[in-house]
Amino acid sequence: MHFEFKVLSLDAVPRALEKAVRYRLLNEPGEAESICRDVLKVDPENPEAIATLLLALTDQFDHDPGAVRRALDTVSRLADEYERLYYTGLIHERRAKAVLKNRALGGATRAYEWLREAMTFYDRAETIRPENNDDALLRWNACARLIMSDSHLAPAVEEPGEPLLLE
Repeated sequence: MHFEFKVLSLDAVPRALEKAVRYRLLNEPGEAESICRDVLKVDPENPEAIATLLLALTDQFDHDPGAVRRALDTVSRLADEYERLYYTGLIHERRAKAVLKNRALGGATRAYEWLREAMTFYDRAETIRPENNDDALLRWNACARLIMSDSHLAPAVEEPGEPLLLE
């Protein structure tokens, strides 16, 4: 079945975004995502709607693998380079935490790699951060603390292979 979505008025955007934030706080990221998508239909460049959508998507990583791709696709909509780097780091960080939460086989190694990737994006964001904005540093430190606190979080170790026998 297919429905034609109703369109928000531009004047309703601030209130709708408040609701989206509230739904995230109530652990209902799907509701927040829906609201943000409605807002972005009438105000496609709204940075608050894009950021809230990104956060709502990352809230869904532990039960919706498709949310990762949607988040990575959404981050490119941010106009500000610092924001793109910061939120890309956040996507990698939350992806790592979702894998750890689900205790997937080989998850610790993947989580380590995603945390290190997040740290790389946070490093890049730090170099162009706005004045008095140390968010990227705080996230970098959180990733470092997580890695240091869990001995299972380590890079993949390549096993030496058997030499090929040539005849």
